[in-house]
Amino acid sequence: MQRLTGLVRKAVQDYEMIAPGDRVLVGVSGGKDSVALTVALGRLRAYLGVPFTVQAVTLDPCFGGVQTDYSPLAALFEQENIPYEVRRTDIGPVVFDYRKEQNPCALCAKLRRGTLHTAAQQLGCNKVALGHHLDDAVETFYMNLWREGRIGCFSPVTYLSRRDLTMIRPLLLATEKEVQQAVRRECLPVIKSRCPADGVTTRQSTKGFVAEMSRKDPAFRQKTLHALQDSGIDGWKPLHTGRKKEWGNGV
Repeated sequence: MQRLTGLVRKAVQDYEMIAPGDRVLVGVSGGKDSVALTVALGRLRAYLGVPFTVQAVTLDPCFGGVQTDYSPLAALFEQENIPYEVRRTDIGPVVFDYRKEQNPCALCAKLRRGTLHTAAQQLGCNKVALGHHLDDAVETFYMNLWREGRIGCFSPVTYLSRRDLTMIRPLLLATEKEVQQAVRRECLPVIKSRCPADGVTTRQSTKGFVAEMSRKDPAFRQKTLHALQDSGIDGWKPLHTGRKKEWGNGV
């Protein structure tokens, strides 16, 4: 977790994600990424040198009309001194039972975004932290290239003028493997997704491609990261430079 928190700190500083007095809401799905991010941000409060607060919120989709037990997360965040609340929603039934969407991920993501933004405003937060890591960025880059024929990715920092909220992705310098290692070593609780579409999405096939390319070239993810940063597309050029390329030691 110390290494992961260090990578979060670097991302926060490189892209100026957090300013003094910020109230950062973390959307906690219960998966490893959002849980690790919440703990890392919570611990970062002690030594970032910038005063900010962290608020964790879980939006329970209630898949199949069943509420999920998030009590292990509540216990963890109480131990880490991070305010936490669970909000029950009807996102699951709307997507799978009422609408019976052929492409459920798009609608689900849209509904979750809107609900999360509303929660942030109601709780007085001006920043929303999402748990996207480096693997997510690499996969998104190649999905955009193959499916839409365009060069692009999600942005490290995005300002939403209609909501007056700023979205930040503090995990973007960490690989999925590094997140997994931190969660395992810290014995952090993870709540398995009950989503009927879990593991059968288009992203899953892209994940397989990235894994295969990384087996052939261990620096594949880092090379893609440097390409994003050097090109500066979608706000990926760091505001603070000085990083070193270490392709030979790729993860």
